[in-house]
Amino acid sequence: MSSNLEPIYIAIIGTGGVGSALITQLATLQKTYTHLRVVLITRSKSSITANPINGTPLSLTTWSSDLSKSTQNGLSPDETIDYLRTGNPSRSIVIDNTASQMIADAYPTFLSAGSSIVTPNKKAFSGSQSLWDSIHSHSTHPIKSVPSSLAYHESSVGAGIPVISTLKDLIESGDNVKRIEGVISGSLSYLFNSFMPLSPSSGDDSSKSWSAWVSQAKELGYTEPDPRDDLSGLDVARKLVILARVAGLKLDKGTESFPIQSLIPSTLESCRDGDEFLARLPEFDGEMEKMRDEARREGKVVRYVGSVDFARGECKVAMERVDEGSPLAGLKGSANVFSFYTERYGDDPLVIQGAGAGGEITAMGVTTDLIKVVQRLGWGKS
Repeated sequence: MSSNLEPIYIAIIGTGGVGSALITQLATLQKTYTHLRVVLITRSKSSITANPINGTPLSLTTWSSDLSKSTQNGLSPDETIDYLRTGNPSRSIVIDNTASQMIADAYPTFLSAGSSIVTPNKKAFSGSQSLWDSIHSHSTHPIKSVPSSLAYHESSVGAGIPVISTLKDLIESGDNVKRIEGVISGSLSYLFNSFMPLSPSSGDDSSKSWSAWVSQAKELGYTEPDPRDDLSGLDVARKLVILARVAGLKLDKGTESFPIQSLIPSTLESCRDGDEFLARLPEFDGEMEKMRDEARREGKVVRYVGSVDFARGECKVAMERVDEGSPLAGLKGSANVFSFYTERYGDDPLVIQGAGAGGEITAMGVTTDLIKVVQRLGWGKS
């Protein structure tokens, strides 16, 4: 790759698990795309910038300590845009690694200013239909010399699994997508695969209660500090909204457009924190064990499933009893699986499976989208 290509300015928002992993991957990517210049890294309370923007880019080796020492406040979306305007905003890409609604709401502004967006942030694409429409109306395709901005969010659904791109390929090639269903939460996949495995073991785990598995999932980092954030089903619903919209289904109220079965017992919704919730969760182990045993007698297992029926225009997020031969039944660990039922594939769906969580894997999805934006805007290696 020639080093005299016009620079591409990269602004990174958020330096948590995904953001940190992304920066590490960018350091490797720059060996091929030598004109990628990280000029801004910002988080809620601090930021670092290259001054001037077309001067020496930020170090991807010392960025963490540089950010810790910085006295510069975190930049708002408007301040980020103003900074990028000091360079060439039509050659800039904003990478949002947060779960911030405020940042998500600013995507149309970023795009209209000429900056492309790459993000795993679900909230931008699963909230109101109006925000979805605004993002896509401001996201254009390159036409010769006309400046363009693109929005890519592959990792908002399956982390590093190519779910959105596969769905787009099916649609753009003329296939008719009839139904999508899947186990699309790493934390809930782990819980149900462990509590209701396809082939029950004879070891100590066979007698472990639902509440014990939830506690273990928290200890292993599969759930949020308060497991109710995962057990609410909202994360699954957000991913489902995104897939439905990519395939053309309008959902005016986002996740409020359909019912979501919560796994939080109603009497535990008011627990003051996750510790109190886990302390009281054993009170409901009997209900989960009864459901598991009833499914086994039918030769089935229970999984927490998200599905979209396009013929009916319906979305569903709930526990379901699935046949042991189903792609949803045989998962292990925290794996995700997506089944696409289409006109071409018939009753034998296209199935995509893999790890659907983790900072490194999600960052890989973000990095892949970054490469796609660079290539499709004709800014580098093709």
